[in-house]
Amino acid sequence: MIAIIDYGVGNLFSLKSSLAEIGAEAVVTSDKKVIAECDRIILPGVGAFEDAARKLRESGMAEVVKKEAAAGKPLLGICLGMQLMFDKGYEYGEHEGLGLIHGNVRPIADVIPEGYKIPHIGWNLLNFTKKSPLFKYIKEGDYVYFVHSYYAADCDESVIATTEYGADLTAAAANGNVYGCQFHPEKSGKVGMKILKAFVEL
Repeated sequence: MIAIIDYGVGNLFSLKSSLAEIGAEAVVTSDKKVIAECDRIILPGVGAFEDAARKLRESGMAEVVKKEAAAGKPLLGICLGMQLMFDKGYEYGEHEGLGLIHGNVRPIADVIPEGYKIPHIGWNLLNFTKKSPLFKYIKEGDYVYFVHSYYAADCDESVIATTEYGADLTAAAANGNVYGCQFHPEKSGKVGMKILKAFVEL
């Protein structure tokens, strides 16, 4: 069973439907006992870093996620959920993340050329920087769907894939049993389904 963390941020039921399509059983929950009984966790998220980080702490889910990750349970963060796994986010100030992957979340405006639209929305290809079990069913150059204005920076040792949008941006990162996708697997067609399938098999 996969726990999809419900902390008031994210398109949770679309993700649950995608997991059901690959035959994976998932539950949308903020119940600590249920999460403890699940064998994998997904942390979704859309919106602003500060608001999501606050909701994660206030709901008690921040400590739960950190505890389960420390115990070795596979954890996948998606979009803002991935960004929250880093040390800090610099969206309208400086805000504390979960510290599960070392690095910081910074505006893509700092690194992409003038004239590129923000947010970065659309299909972009993946460039693998490290071999990862998350990508065992896909190939380099496959396309996935992004929607973001911020990206994970200062984290070269953890980057497992990048995408090019006027600059090389972190597309996915990992630290042991903790994985993050800046893109949305549940919106990325067959490629996204294959990534979710690989996560389910970790």
